[in-house]
Amino acid sequence: MNLWFRLLRVLLTSMGRRRLGLTDASTLEFRVWPTDLDFNLHMTNARYLALMDLGRMDLILRSGLWRAVLRDTWAPVIGGTVVRFRRPLRAFQPVRLTSRMLSWDDRWIYIEHRLESGDRLVCQAVVRGAFVAAEGTVAPATVARAAGYVGAAPALPAWVESWKGMDDSLILTAP
Repeated sequence: MNLWFRLLRVLLTSMGRRRLGLTDASTLEFRVWPTDLDFNLHMTNARYLALMDLGRMDLILRSGLWRAVLRDTWAPVIGGTVVRFRRPLRAFQPVRLTSRMLSWDDRWIYIEHRLESGDRLVCQAVVRGAFVAAEGTVAPATVARAAGYVGAAPALPAWVESWKGMDDSLILTAP
């Protein structure tokens, strides 16, 4: 249930916060609640990803993309994630989520998420996602234009390029 409250908070507070450019960073503050914990008494891995969903929602809202999402009935989807868990988060510990769009190519949008507590990195992830409409996947360049971005896509960091290349080379087969 606390994710619904957190979502409501992101929706309401985004209206009063400054607008973001497409590649600007969004920062959200949370606290780890007992309902976020697993049997090891630290935040469960799935909750990290759920908080990252809220970071992407804040980016959509504050960049103005929400207008195109509603008007053109785009749905955001995730096509892959690489996550590095560095330190555990315990009950009631504060956590800061920073999300930013790194870049895009002809198929995917790449977004980085960093969770920090105090000055310590707790978790870092990059997701590749897209927006889909009834006609199919929306070109990332179209998404960028809808958010008012003009120009070429920023260069991806080398380590993200490496993951992208590895992920693109995987051949998924049914067992």
